[in-house]
Amino acid sequence: MKAAILKTLGQPLDIAEMPAPEIGTGEVVVNVVAAPVLSYANEVFNGKRRYMIDLPMVPGCGAIGRVRTSGPDATHLKQGDWVFCDPTVRSRDDALIPDITLQGWSARGEGGMRLQRHFHDGTFAEQVRIPTENAIRIGEIDTRDAARWCALNTMLVPYGGLLAANFQAGEILLVSGATGNFGSACVATALAMGAHCVVAPGRNEPALADLKRRFGDRVQTVKLSGNEDDDRERMRACAPGPIDCVIDLLPPSATTTTVRAAVMAVRPYGRVVLMGGVGMLGGDGLDLPYPWIMRNDITVRGKWMYSPEAVTRMTGLIRAGLLDLGHFDVTAFALDDANEAVAHAAANGGPFRMTVVRP
Repeated sequence: MKAAILKTLGQPLDIAEMPAPEIGTGEVVVNVVAAPVLSYANEVFNGKRRYMIDLPMVPGCGAIGRVRTSGPDATHLKQGDWVFCDPTVRSRDDALIPDITLQGWSARGEGGMRLQRHFHDGTFAEQVRIPTENAIRIGEIDTRDAARWCALNTMLVPYGGLLAANFQAGEILLVSGATGNFGSACVATALAMGAHCVVAPGRNEPALADLKRRFGDRVQTVKLSGNEDDDRERMRACAPGPIDCVIDLLPPSATTTTVRAAVMAVRPYGRVVLMGGVGMLGGDGLDLPYPWIMRNDITVRGKWMYSPEAVTRMTGLIRAGLLDLGHFDVTAFALDDANEAVAHAAANGGPFRMTVVRP
């Protein structure tokens, strides 16, 4: 089969033929129809993100495809089923504290690296081998829509945070990082879940205006000034009531003061979910006042990725017409042009923009 192979950090992907994956028990081979190219893929491939990866490797984080073959433990999947290839691979030998790797992308710790060495190659290829539980059916779709369904890859991340926060219909949410790729997807997802209002702070005025244009008065935008106390009060003031939940999705380049301004806008007894990248490249830690957390009964939790059932739930939101994939502007590249796709994704990131490879 043909694949794009990352052989060395800092070098272009090599488009070459390689052996097709061989299936084992507990595994599924999927014909890849469309694979998303993350906007920061270039930073992974050049080593800037310092991700744990075992080279050479076929990269690619998630995909939409059709089942080619499945193992004897698969009781529902059948050949030709449309599936989302969930890149979040969990070890199966400890349900309490599983090791995790993002197939074709990154690992976490030594256990994650061991897992990556088996589920090694990602989706920039004509076929991919994944764990049975990671081939999640999405129902029949038109082949022409497969690239747009890759938006699942983006929307599932904030959806995982909202589910972890037990976010409820009728609540008010503040999305820290609302003008980014994941943040804008969070705004759309929260509204689909029945949010009363989403507070969307940011510095990018055109992006803020675009959120308002797309979603109307249920989104209240705030132009950040950089003054932590002033920004916090303005976020609170624009909300139609106390802010029930804050989710942070800011990138590594953001400051901890920007995070704290949003986090501490939450109401007493409120919830905070941290899902961004602040601090991953070094710098200050997030300093939150102990008395404020304790006396106001604030719940603060981290969340990485999402639970497996989130895929099925989000597919239901899309099928019901509550979450519109039409928001996403998709640019597709052939597998032969994977390097051009990576460059395009880096130059054209941001809200509701998506680059995909179509093997």
